[in-house]
Amino acid sequence: MTEFLHQSGIFLDSSFWAFLVAITLLTMSPGVDTIIVIRNTLRGGTRDGIITSIAICLGLFIHAIISAGGISLILLQSAMLFTALKLVGALYLIWLGYKSLSSAFSRTSGSSLTQAITETVDGVGGSSWRSFREGFLSNVLNPKTVVFYMAFLPQFIQAGEPAMLKSLFLAAVHFCIANLWQILIVLLIGKASSWLLKGSVMKGIDGVIGTVMIGFGLKLALDRG
Repeated sequence: MTEFLHQSGIFLDSSFWAFLVAITLLTMSPGVDTIIVIRNTLRGGTRDGIITSIAICLGLFIHAIISAGGISLILLQSAMLFTALKLVGALYLIWLGYKSLSSAFSRTSGSSLTQAITETVDGVGGSSWRSFREGFLSNVLNPKTVVFYMAFLPQFIQAGEPAMLKSLFLAAVHFCIANLWQILIVLLIGKASSWLLKGSVMKGIDGVIGTVMIGFGLKLALDRG
């Protein structure tokens, strides 16, 4: 830990500030992570949204390790292995989207705030673990993030720097920025939860989110680039 903190001071060079600007802008761009955070916040409340955000961002360290270790390169060179990973990630997103659409069709327009939460959450403990699992797996099983980290991080790692340590440092920065942005979204949703969690509103939101997530999954499965 001491070595990591020492090295992190050395890593604060001009390339770091370029990384900070780039990763902040990329984090603020809507994507699968944002959709899942919103979905789980509406389903289980502020705590589930925060847990989902943390779980998603923990997956970044897995991708950083994969990138630094060169495993991403192996995946890219092995068409069969990479395709298999793409399909697993795509099917998982499609399944999450299906769950949201199922929730939308099962709702009644007169559902109250309490009923809406009860319909989508089996219990506080179960909901929290489910949100953590969904957030973590949606990030780790997304091959786009593997490719992104492999292509993006090396641009900010200088010759002679320890690749693994620098990758983990950049992932830690990304972890903090992504959590700040996603938790802000969670809190904003929490402020409007009394309106958002009305049955008729939730039915529409679940339908839109489910459709978008299935769209992400299909695009991922069909994208051969």
